Parts: sequence; structure tokens; C-alpha cells
Amino acid sequence: MRYKLYLMIAVLVASFSGKSQDLKFLNSSDIQTGAERIDEWIGDLDGMSVGVVANQSSLIGREHLVDVLRETEVNLIRVFAPEHGFRGKASAGELIKDEVDSKTGLPIVSLYGKNKKPGSEVLADLDVVIFDLQDVGARFYTYLSNLHYLMEACAENGVALWVLDRPNPNGYYVDGPVLKPEFTSFVGIHPIPVVHGCTLGELALMIKGEEWAKGVEDLNLKVVPCLGYDHNSVYELPVKPSPNLPNAKSVYLYPSLCFFEGTKISVGRGTDFPFQMYGAPCLDYASFSFVPEDREGAMNPKLEGETCYGVFLGEYAENQSKNPRELNLNWLVEAYNACSNKDDFFNPFFDKLAGTDALRKDIIQGLNPIQIRAKWKKETDDYQLIRSKYLLY
Repeated sequence: MRYKLYLMIAVLVASFSGKSQDLKFLNSSDIQTGAERIDEWIGDLDGMSVGVVANQSSLIGREHLVDVLRETEVNLIRVFAPEHGFRGKASAGELIKDEVDSKTGLPIVSLYGKNKKPGSEVLADLDVVIFDLQDVGARFYTYLSNLHYLMEACAENGVALWVLDRPNPNGYYVDGPVLKPEFTSFVGIHPIPVVHGCTLGELALMIKGEEWAKGVEDLNLKVVPCLGYDHNSVYELPVKPSPNLPNAKSVYLYPSLCFFEGTKISVGRGTDFPFQMYGAPCLDYASFSFVPEDREGAMNPKLEGETCYGVFLGEYAENQSKNPRELNLNWLVEAYNACSNKDDFFNPFFDKLAGTDALRKDIIQGLNPIQIRAKWKKETDDYQLIRSKYLLY
């Protein structure tokens, strides 16, 4: 009874505060990231052998984390690269190979190749791994999965893990179905909603505290928090976190539009406005159109060379502060209803993105977005109670 009362109070407080406060829009000058709080952590690296998980977003001001570590004569042994690679230019889903960085001469070990979890052969000579990636707040964004497997591997090999935290640009709301165990994959490992409302630092604490990864109760984990950020803030990223999220609009729209990746609808990969529109030949009622083309960061895009009709969402994204703090399911439901041939609308990837088969079945059954969201409300409310234990901001 006490648990239910606490849950009710927590949910009501979160709901009230979300409705009563206006969003704060922040940029890099308003925030001090964990990496930028260098005096809080770099001195502790003396005498240690170091690895880093980094990409193009791993900046300290205008300098890259790797360059700063080398300039300060830290014993940096190797770099681990996530999806899209160390330089952040590879297409979504493109396997990343181990290589030697041409600029620094450092070995780069892929966390998005044949092995997603680093083995003892690349951890045995390390004392600590520093994790510094910019997340966007959606469960299916794979940097979270990198964090999960790295936590396991570090725990198994007695290596410390430091997370230099960064703001979550979609960290001001929680929504979506909670992942069911049978739908676990690299685009969804933990029992959390699609929009989880946490930074990667907070999620690292959650993974350890809830023991969601093997052996992590013994992990030597350190999180260096940001300054100037809270969960009523929208943070405009200074560097695009991946090739097809080029600006704040795309980052904002990504959690809602990514469901289309599991359908025959394009989200504009291979255009100048990825994740800022959606369309397909079957939506021929629409006046807006685009043609996906092969390009860096979007090799062989869906519906390449075909005229896609659909909706451009730039104006919707500009009204972010006025829009509901929730996933927009209207676009997905409307697109499904508009396509005449519904048998091939969804592909098997959809259920992995959703973390359940219930969303697909609800859309097929003709439920509207309000009815769909009501079915996952209890599980998101339960998650909010877990989340509250690990919030840093």
C-alpha cells in the first residue's frame, strides 16, 4: 500500500511540474558537461592506463577529448568506437571495423562490428575506460547498448568505468511502451520506455543499481555530472550526434519518427532533411515530396530514387515548447491508415524498435493514439518510480 501511495505521489508531482513549468532552451554556453569539468577527473588518471569510448561529439570546448588527453600526457592506450564510427560518418547499421586512427596513430576497437562487447584482450592492459558520447534520449539509440555491454565487460575484467555525462536533449519527458524481455536486441536492452528521460550517466547508475547487466554490482563506476542542466531543459547539441541527426529539429523528432524505420515509410535518409519528414509512394495524397539518394552517412537509403509523398515537419518542430510532452503517434497511425496495401507496411524490425508487439497490433486493430498510450501508462508510471532513484538533475 505504501509503495502504491509513493508511486501515485511521484507520478502526480512529475505530471504537475511538467505542465506548470516552461521548457528552458539551453546551448553549449549554458552547460558544463562532465568532460568539460576536467579538474574533477583528469588528475585521477595519473599512473593509469586509459581507454576511451568516443566519437565526434566527445568535445571539451572545441577540442576533442582524445586530443586533450594526449596533450596532458595521459597514458591513452586505445579508443573504442560506437555505431557510425569514431569520426561519426558511417551510415546507420553499417558495421564498423577495427582500425588505426590516421591522425593519432591510436588503435580503434569497434563496438559496432562483429563483436558488440569488448573482450578481455582489449581490456586486460587498461585500468579505466572513459565513456563520453552524446545520447539523444531514445531507448533504440545504440550508444546506450554500447554502455550496457561495456559495463559488463569492465566488471568482468576489473576495469573501472567513468561516464563523463552530457545533457539529454529529449530528457524532459518520459513516454512509450516499456521493453518486454522477448524483444531484447541491440536497439533495446533494458526494461525502460522508448523515451526514458535520463542522461547516460543516470542510466549507468540505474543499470548498476537495478543489476540489469551481468556482474555490474561489482563495477567500479564513476559518473561526472553536468552543471547547468536539469530535466526541464532542452539542450541544443553543438555537434550532430550521428549523420542523420543534423540539427535540433531532427533530434527532437527522432523518438517519434524512428518507428517508421520498421515500416515501408522513409524518414528522409538520403535527403537534406533526415528525420524532419516522412513519406512513401503510397502516401500519394500529400503535396510534399522528396527523393532519397545515396550519400555519405546514408548509403543505400530506403526507397532510393523513388518519389516519396508525405509530410514535412519543420514547422511542427519549431513549436517544440507548445507541443505535448509525449511521442507523436498520429503520424504513424495516419500513414498506416493511408497506405492501401497494409500487409507489408510493418517489417520485423518494428517490434524491436517498439520493444513489444502490442503497438503494431494496436495500430492494426484501429486504436487511436490516446487509446494506445493509455495501455502503456501503468508501466511508464512504474518506471518513473525506478527512474526517480537515479536522477542527478
